[in-house]
Amino acid sequence: MPDPAPDLSALARARWRVAITLTIAMTAVYFGFIALIAYDKPLLGTLLAPGLTLGMLLGVVVILASWLLTWIYMHWANRHYDVHVDRLGKENEERGTRSQA
Repeated sequence: MPDPAPDLSALARARWRVAITLTIAMTAVYFGFIALIAYDKPLLGTLLAPGLTLGMLLGVVVILASWLLTWIYMHWANRHYDVHVDRLGKENEERGTRSQA
């Protein structure tokens, strides 16, 4: 039975890569919105429709982006990460029962 350490290390690197990428994306969206608030308030006050400004629309987009990025992570974790963790756990259990026998 092969050593699970290389597989576990690769899985940990993949998880960090996904988490860092999504964190950078959310940080860019959030701080981009905050920068617009700080530096271009008149732009955010632009009326798009009666009762709807660009700032309100972008605020909703920030919230939707956070939901989307969370869904992307959950989808990736369920499809890839959890499958590999379960496989490594089963291999580890098999290795443990063999050493006890």
